[in-house]
Order: sequence, then C-alpha cells, then structure tokens
Amino acid sequence: MRRNVVIIGAAGRDFHNFNTFFRDKEEYNVVAFTAAQIPDIYGRKYPAELAGKLYPNGIPIEAEENLTKIIREKNVHDCVFSYSDVKYQHVMHLSAIVNAAGANFMLLGPNETMLKSTKPVIAVVATRTGSGKSQTSRKVIEHLMGLGLKVVAVRHPMPYGDLIAQKVQRFATVDDLKKHKCTVEEMEEYEPHVVRGNVIYAGVDYEAILREAEKDPNGCDVILWDGGNNDFAFFKPDLTITVVDPHRAGNEVSYYPGEVNLRLADVVVINKMDSASPEGIQIVRDNIRKTNPKAIVVDGASPIKVDNPELINGKRCLIVEDGPTLTHGEMKIGAGTIAARKFGATEEVDARPFLVGKLKETYRIYPNIGSVLPAMGYGEQQLKDLEATINNTDCDTVIIGTPIDLSRIIKIKKPTTRVFYDLAEIGLPDLKGVLEKFVKTHNLK
Repeated sequence: MRRNVVIIGAAGRDFHNFNTFFRDKEEYNVVAFTAAQIPDIYGRKYPAELAGKLYPNGIPIEAEENLTKIIREKNVHDCVFSYSDVKYQHVMHLSAIVNAAGANFMLLGPNETMLKSTKPVIAVVATRTGSGKSQTSRKVIEHLMGLGLKVVAVRHPMPYGDLIAQKVQRFATVDDLKKHKCTVEEMEEYEPHVVRGNVIYAGVDYEAILREAEKDPNGCDVILWDGGNNDFAFFKPDLTITVVDPHRAGNEVSYYPGEVNLRLADVVVINKMDSASPEGIQIVRDNIRKTNPKAIVVDGASPIKVDNPELINGKRCLIVEDGPTLTHGEMKIGAGTIAARKFGATEEVDARPFLVGKLKETYRIYPNIGSVLPAMGYGEQQLKDLEATINNTDCDTVIIGTPIDLSRIIKIKKPTTRVFYDLAEIGLPDLKGVLEKFVKTHNLK
C-alpha cells in the first residue's frame, strides 16, 4: 500500500524535498502540497511535467489552513514539514495539528536532500532571513574571482509563477529578470549578482539546475550556493559559511532550520557588528562557542552608503525595505532605517495610513512590521498597490533600502535615494584567508 503524504511548504524547499525524496518512489503517494508565508501561491498545481510518471495529473497546492481537512479526507499517513525561518514553537505547533489529525510529522535532513556536484561547492546560508547572505555571497565571489576562478551562483528557489517555465532559469543580465517575469523578491536576489557580471541560476528542479550550472557557457570552477531564508543547502557543500545576525541575538538557536546551519558551519560570519549592540554580539559569540566551537568566526559589518544623502538630511522620509526581512524575518529595521538615522532624517514617516489594496493584507498578517514599508511585489496587483502606497504617502523623500533599483519597475513620483551595502570583514580571520585555503585544498589554481 502506498503511503499518502502531504508536503507542508512555501514554494521552495517543499518542491525540492519532493524531487529528491518522493518523486518516482512507488511506495509514496503525495496527495498535496500546502503553502504558507508567500501570498497567492496556493490554488496551483505542481505540474505533471515536473512531478514524474506517478503523477499524470500533477499535485494540487492547497492553503496550509486546510491541512487538517486534507489529512482526514485523503487518509494521510505522513506530513513533511518543508519550509524555513520559523520558531521552534511554530514547528511543534504544526506537529501537534498533524498528530492530532492522526498523521506522522516528518523532517527530511541533508543526507536525503543534498545533491552532489562534480564541482567544488561553497554554501552561504544563515540563521535568519535578512542576516546578510547576499552580501556575503557577493564577497565570496569577489574573492574567488580575484584568484582567477569562474564562479557560478545558484540561488535558493522562489518559483511563484509558471512552474514549468521556471524549471531551470539562468540570469546573466538585467534583461533576463524581465524575460523570466521576476517578482520583486527575486529581483532583490538576482539583480545584485548580474549587475556585477556574475551568472546566477534558480528555478524548481535543482538536479537539472545543478547540471546546467556545472557546464555554464561562461565556464565554472566553483558552484556558490546562495541560500534563502535560513534553509540549509540543496547541494552538498565542501565549505559551509553561515551568517548570523546580532540584531536578533538568540535566534540562531531558536529558529528552524537556522540552528542546523550553525551546527553545519565551517565558518560563521557575525554580520552587522557596526550597528548591533555589544550585548547582542556577545550573546551570538556565546551561542557559537556552545553550539559549534570548531567553526572559524569571521567578524563583519554592513556599512551603508546612499547615492543622494542630501535628500535625507532634514527631510521627512518614507522608508522602503526588503519584504521578507520585515515579514517572516521579523526585523524592525533595515538598511533604509539605518540610513535615515545616520543622515539626519527629521521624521520616519509611518506608511500605514497610506496603505492600498494587498499591502493592507500584508500588515494584517504581519502586524509587527511597524511604520516601515515592505517592498512587496509578488504579482502585478501588489506592484500597483506598492506604487500607489508610495505615491500616496505624505513625505519629502523615499529611502529605498531594498537591493534593487525599485524606480525601474514602478513609477515613484517623489524624490528617491537608494541605500547600498556590502560585507566588510573586520580583522582576522577573514574570508579571503579561508577561501585561499579552500582553493589550495581543491587544486583549483
């Protein structure tokens, strides 16, 4: 008898767990995926073209709120939790729901889900969303390119549209972002790579993606896994770099699966030391020492710069930040807020009285966002609502704290200034020394 399975996810790790563990295994019957965290990603199907021979009609993607009903109606045996950046309490809360409905609650680990590459793999992961994986990934690529190596980045999935079309995606230019109909969240991750001349892959089927990346037409010496949320890597790393955030000290041992990344780390980067409290930094140091005392610890900062500081000084500013960092990442401030305070804004304007459409729903789901505006843009309507909210807001300046040129994709009728930030390593040990050893160990020169 086939075991009926539900994969509890958020359009990312869930598809990967299916592809690597369940697809083509006749002893299992995946009756549904459920979806959370990201708006409007349920009501679709995981298509037959990706699901394999056992699922000629594809697999429905339902809202997570229907989980109990699905378990009972489909006689589900096993529910596999498959998304990230959640408190341990949330994981066990779902476990209680699943067990009370009669099913088993499962977590799949690295040995069952990590793919092996023919190239050396460096994974950059984190303990929370918004810790600084992206700038750390860029710094790693910069160091490796400085050593004469060709690096191909592969990003954790964000397939919120046509899953068949998104099976394997390659981004080499800004035009590719439009070609692949990227959401704002996707652009925030891909654009900083391509504007620096790096190739980055993403999509749905990471076995197919990995094989394409290994033979990229521009050449490939090293695969760089650029993680999402606080998930662990889809590829088996030869070096794991985990980024921790002292602004959320203690979260590195209380969020799933961030602690997995801390325990797997060869290198731990303590980021944002320039803006975090000494107490927060010390808590993180203590937890690293207790959890993974063998890890190399690299101190880091994310100093910011803005292109038009005169638009901040003495002005009433609306701050737009990276969406996931504010929503399920639970950050109260980001680069835009730090810029507003550094360059002398007279007021951080509250976005809430000016919200339009779907953004009201975002604040209903995440009431602790506060006055800052998340750059939500998972669909055309959300982008229109974001544009209208910004233009409706009574402010002098819009501070864009997201990693992309937001004014390129929406029409902002107010003066804007962008915030930029990169990883700055502090003292020794540093990533350069770690990577030089890595290159020598793998005979990459």
